[in-house]
Amino acid sequence: MKKEGLIHLYTGGGKGKTTASIGLCVRASGAGLKVLFVQFMKGRHTNELRPLETLGVTVFRKGEIKKFIPCMNDVEKAQCREAQAECFAYAVEHASDYDLIVLDEVISAVTTGMVDEADLISFLKSKPEQLEVALTGRDAPQAVRDLVDYISDIHADKHPYDRGIQAREGIEF
Repeated sequence: MKKEGLIHLYTGGGKGKTTASIGLCVRASGAGLKVLFVQFMKGRHTNELRPLETLGVTVFRKGEIKKFIPCMNDVEKAQCREAQAECFAYAVEHASDYDLIVLDEVISAVTTGMVDEADLISFLKSKPEQLEVALTGRDAPQAVRDLVDYISDIHADKHPYDRGIQAREGIEF
């Protein structure tokens, strides 16, 4: 019997969207599945990448984002858009090579105009039948929400950032 790949969405304003998708990578890798983790919109080193690679997960990311999109000038936005387009193109091109693809922060790339929403929707509609896909990022558009099979809407009831505690290495990144 042929396996149907489903689509997961980890969205919302709370902490844990990327962490949840990494858990899915670990589980899939442990089951012998071939996994691709594509990271969008992350500017600094994140400590989850090396352990994923150690597990045999293919990790792909491009560019160094040093500013939030609204703080970028036109040249920086164009460079960012180009890097995010490379990430998306890589995922699409290699979709048939994997059992699971995580598009980490692709929703943020869409909502900031760095990846076209129509392109993401087209990919989700035409992905290989057996491919499992996980998407992460805040404020998922309704058109994306309508396509997915799982939605985990992660919200923050309380967060240390509200008390002025900055992101800590090994915990938030």
